[in-house]
Amino acid sequence: MNMIEGTARPAISEPKHPAPQRYTVLGKQRITPNMMRVTLGGDGMATLRPDAEGGYFKLRFAGDGEKPAVRSYTIRHQRADSVDVDFVVHGEGGHAGPAVEWALSVEVGFTIEAGGPGPAKQLRPDMDRYLIAGDMTALPAIGVNLAALTAKAKGLAVIEVQSEDDKQDLIHPAGVEVRWLVNPEPGTQPDLLADALRDGGWSDGTTYGWAAAEFGSMQGLRAYLRDERGLDRDHLYISSYWKYGEDDAGHRAAKQVDGALAG
Repeated sequence: MNMIEGTARPAISEPKHPAPQRYTVLGKQRITPNMMRVTLGGDGMATLRPDAEGGYFKLRFAGDGEKPAVRSYTIRHQRADSVDVDFVVHGEGGHAGPAVEWALSVEVGFTIEAGGPGPAKQLRPDMDRYLIAGDMTALPAIGVNLAALTAKAKGLAVIEVQSEDDKQDLIHPAGVEVRWLVNPEPGTQPDLLADALRDGGWSDGTTYGWAAAEFGSMQGLRAYLRDERGLDRDHLYISSYWKYGEDDAGHRAAKQVDGALAG
């Protein structure tokens, strides 16, 4: 309790959601044909917690309306003075969303506001096996999670990319196999990831599943990992990051309906 001349003053509680901070673009590079990496630094780094890697920024992009478009993006790498945020490049030529348009056009010295970061969706430690699945939108989070596993970890990670050249060198334990699946048209093969996990077989012991992808792919992965294999909430993280043929509003609406039906 703070005291001023003997008078008690109630402590001011911390805000539930910290105010967005402003970051400056320090650089950008196309790390694969369909992935753009933007490096952010500047004033916002002063308040960014040191363990934010793998957490997600709520980036605020200027739009046509009064309110900015807000999109969630994973912090791929974190250093003392900067962070990297990776953007899947799609819809070039006037059909990209606000985040991709920004990543393509932004220049060094530009600034952007970012809220958060939200918590990282981490793998549970000390599991006998890990089953990981995702498309390119989940690749930054998968990369952080694989690198955080202990050297003795075992499992399978299946990752859908748009081309052979979109494969990345990921740090991962020797006992975790990384299997790349090439699909030039994301969203058109919703069973691709779930089928790849099935092909990998099932082992006795404790299994933790982590999956994030397009909406239809998420449903297939959930059917396999939760419904068929019985992984409960303590042993499964699953999410959809986008929906084929829908904008952000359409994706949110589909998730609401799906959540009500799936329980």
